[in-house]
Amino acid sequence: MKFRTFERNVQKDSEGKRLDIYLTISGIGLSRSKVNELIKEGKVKVNGKVVDKPSYKVKSGDHIIVEYEVEEEYEIVPEDIDIPIFYEDEDIIVINKPAGIVVHPAKGHIRGTIVNAVLKKLMDLQTDRTRPGIVHRLDKDTSGLMVIAKTQNAVKNLAEQIQKRIMKRYYKAFVWGTTMKEKGTIIAPIGRHPVDRKRMAVTPFNSKMAITHYRILKKFSEVATLLELKLDTGRTHQIRVHMEYIGYPVIGDEVYSGKDPRKIFKVVPSIYKDIVNEILKIANRQMLHAYKLIFIHPTKNEEMVFETQFPKDIQELYDFLTLKFQNI
Repeated sequence: MKFRTFERNVQKDSEGKRLDIYLTISGIGLSRSKVNELIKEGKVKVNGKVVDKPSYKVKSGDHIIVEYEVEEEYEIVPEDIDIPIFYEDEDIIVINKPAGIVVHPAKGHIRGTIVNAVLKKLMDLQTDRTRPGIVHRLDKDTSGLMVIAKTQNAVKNLAEQIQKRIMKRYYKAFVWGTTMKEKGTIIAPIGRHPVDRKRMAVTPFNSKMAITHYRILKKFSEVATLLELKLDTGRTHQIRVHMEYIGYPVIGDEVYSGKDPRKIFKVVPSIYKDIVNEILKIANRQMLHAYKLIFIHPTKNEEMVFETQFPKDIQELYDFLTLKFQNI
């Protein structure tokens, strides 16, 4: 473990922000949930006194010190990895992330990540950034759009847009079953699974509220549904956990029941067993794609809207289901 001290003086334009949000967008380099933990553990001092409430509103001139331990950081090595760039200017990069690639280096995945690739690109451009600004993430086996900040100003601006729900993130997903309401909102707290620490779960313990909106785009007989989903919050594995929670797991999701026959045939009639098996041959990962991203450009102050088509594997599933059920 490594001991670290983070220190800031609050400027006037940040006055009134919650302490946890202020620290998150001020470059501490930790997630908001981790910042919340540090605050509640008494690791944050404001003007020399411990403040243990994340909701504390910072004031202009507040002197904030955070002392905490972090795991030894991995050296992030720039790598020449081809990643599909959807849009780029001097402030941001929007990528269309392929499935199967990890966003950020971590134990077991210190090379071959999105960060390694973007870092190489920024170094080639001779920018003043030593690390790319990851303001939101996609799971390894989720494909789709991500925006990455190239400047510290863009990091702060985009992080604030996420916190204030200005940035809108839309997904498409194929789920098992067709009997859910035409549209709805799932409001359920997500935290670490109490037994399997590699999974997340809907739980009241050590969790954060999570909000997912969905609407049906298309039904395929009694087997599957194509949904559009929008996130109001960004919890780990949020869509996958929420869909499992309401009983309609994402097709192909090995972790959250998307390949579990016991869960699948609770919402799919057993007469479709052969079709289910064919679907599972196509779906080698969760059929979840971040297809649309809307935010305000950090310097141009213009609304930016990006939208992508399905990648090859999800398009194959769509074509298969359409062909199977075109006359139903």
